Amino acid sequence: MKGIVEERAIELGSYIVEHQATVRAAAKQFGVSKSTVHMDVSERLRRLHPQLYGQVRRVLDVNKSERHIRGGMATREKYRCEDEI
Repeated sequence: MKGIVEERAIELGSYIVEHQATVRAAAKQFGVSKSTVHMDVSERLRRLHPQLYGQVRRVLDVNKSERHIRGGMATREKYRCEDEI
């Protein structure tokens, strides 16, 4: 069981870096919870593969800094769709 968790952490990290994915997108892709993704990439990956962890951390930091923009765009789109109805 332990090997599976470690492999998943590395696969999640690689996916996030390759696709510039958010934690939510990675969770959906792998069929796990956001908490699991966060635990895998923040704790397990740091121990297993420090170089990949650094790359993942940079992607997640960019995503975090842009999340207020994405939220505003989603709200704008929501009300734009309601106006068209």
